[in-house]
Amino acid sequence: MPIDVAEAYQSLIDQGRLRPDPSQRPALDALAEVEAEIEARPKIRLFGGKPVRGLYLWGPPGRGKSLLMDLFFQTVDEPKKRRAHFHAFMAEVHARIKVWRAGDKAERKRVFGTHRGDDPIAPLARLIASEARLLCFDELQVTDIADAMILGRLFEALFEDGVVLVCTSNRPPDDLYKDGINRQLFTPFIDLIKERCRLVELNGSHDWRLERLRSAQVWFTPDQRPAFNALWDELKARAHEAPATLEVAGRQVLIARSAGSMARETFDALCDRPLGPSDYLALAARFDTLFLEDVPVLTPDRREAARRFVTLIDALYEAHTRLIVLAAAEPDALYPKGVGAFEFERTASRLHEMRSRDWLKNKSRRRS
Repeated sequence: MPIDVAEAYQSLIDQGRLRPDPSQRPALDALAEVEAEIEARPKIRLFGGKPVRGLYLWGPPGRGKSLLMDLFFQTVDEPKKRRAHFHAFMAEVHARIKVWRAGDKAERKRVFGTHRGDDPIAPLARLIASEARLLCFDELQVTDIADAMILGRLFEALFEDGVVLVCTSNRPPDDLYKDGINRQLFTPFIDLIKERCRLVELNGSHDWRLERLRSAQVWFTPDQRPAFNALWDELKARAHEAPATLEVAGRQVLIARSAGSMARETFDALCDRPLGPSDYLALAARFDTLFLEDVPVLTPDRREAARRFVTLIDALYEAHTRLIVLAAAEPDALYPKGVGAFEFERTASRLHEMRSRDWLKNKSRRRS
């Protein structure tokens, strides 16, 4: 027999896989209300009732937002549902808009079911609504002007078609796209969120992820890869894992694995590619925790990779990003000689500091 979100939550507690947190109760109750309304939707539609209101769940990292939303997604009885990272969804939206604008009548008809008109928003919204009656987004944040300019119109059409939105964010709605260019064109989206979603803040005193990291090993050697993998699995819990795309100055930087506000990538992917400070700053702004694996001992012929690694660590350090590393050596031995080896000593010192409990404690206070 199917269980609801509240029963799934209690089951995790009973199994010892989750510690009860009273601060999560308002969010859990709100999700249960959304779940009940979605499952009653056929009757509501039959008798002309009000549309289902979704949920905007916001608060600092590590409080369980993604876990609660994923429990809801797994239990809600809605056959047409989609769970995605918000930025992945928006990348798909822009790709489909490009298809509409570049396609001929036959291509538009094949993808959208119609070819009429110049505005892609209405046919795009109908296409999305045909695929999913429930959209669940993790980490809703808006930093790109291209996203900001279309969100209001797109979601007005989606809500009009009865699509329900459930999402998590680190920011309250009024702080979305804060100080962004032409923000006045974005505020209708904020108004829609307030109208069509319950607003619940999840801001308990326990940062479960940080508390676990304070007691965990965060620097691993190659023979400890199973423990490194186990820590990733433990911290992401039931959060959905998927690739992530960073939009940086008109370019796309792919991150192979992400789960909520955590990212996981290899040294080669971040430091052997032609990436620079803006890319690493975007990474640090997007994620509060980075699992960095397969960091090698660097030789003089890899000075460019060493230089990028220094830049990456500087960006993570300044953003107070939590760092878990799988490396071939201790920080002091990662780049013993070569151009920039003397300067690398500062990076080694920062790596030692970033693995300390005191730094994690200060990081939590300063970032939040």
